[in-house]
Amino acid sequence: MNDTKSHIRSFVGSALIVLTFSCIPGAPSAATFVSIAIAPPALPVYAQPIAPGPGYLWTPGYWAYGDDGYYWVPGTWVIPPAVGVLWTPGYWGWRNGFYAWSAGYWGPRVGFYGGINYGFGYVGVGYAGGYWNNGAFYYNRAVNNVNVTNIHNTYNTVVNNTTNNRISYNGGTGGVRSQPTAVEREAMNEHHVEPTELQIQHEHAASSNRALLASVNHGRPAIAPTPQPSAFDHSGVVAARGNPAHNPAHAQGNPQGAHPQAHAQGHPAKPHEASAPHGEGEHR
Repeated sequence: MNDTKSHIRSFVGSALIVLTFSCIPGAPSAATFVSIAIAPPALPVYAQPIAPGPGYLWTPGYWAYGDDGYYWVPGTWVIPPAVGVLWTPGYWGWRNGFYAWSAGYWGPRVGFYGGINYGFGYVGVGYAGGYWNNGAFYYNRAVNNVNVTNIHNTYNTVVNNTTNNRISYNGGTGGVRSQPTAVEREAMNEHHVEPTELQIQHEHAASSNRALLASVNHGRPAIAPTPQPSAFDHSGVVAARGNPAHNPAHAQGNPQGAHPQAHAQGHPAKPHEASAPHGEGEHR
């Protein structure tokens, strides 16, 4: 590949390899893939902040890796780069003796994200949190915290959670055992759009916040999700919780939802408007 670029860094205590590719089939341009020898921590348990308004899509939190080890990038609501695109989360996977990070991207369909149960509609396969219809996004209130006073395009389809765990990586010791489906392979080869500038800024802000380091928060970050990118001081910030067994349905790692195969690409049954709004911090 003539236009491929790469560079390598090493850190004491673990091997870190950063590969920056400018052209990879099935991946967004300028995607960055990071490989290290230490598995990422378990996904923290947290509740989803209320959606700021119509048009925002949920992007789940994830563990990234920097000079001081793993750090948490809070889940957040973002405006997608175009109407009709959905978010495929990034994921860690075991490859050739290392845990490698595959960056997330926007596209017309949800691709493979390692079978990781990120919650809130990202149950490991596809996305059951909503879908686009005639230029408007419809939200599944079973897995999203929305106020129907402000957001009218809603429906309620229960999502059966078949992978109720907090494992944050695919393959390796103790990792999720999942391979791309035929639909996901097709989606991986479609045109992709890389993360928005606000998403990039959000991750950068997380990398400079020491409270988000796994070595500091021990897997329970005080800023688990945010209502909007980089809004770390917002009143809607939610801290991670301790025991996933005692958290409501919208807690990370214990979401409600349809069997992942049922609405793998976000096309559930005909939506209807709910009769009552969710309140701030209320998660059913």
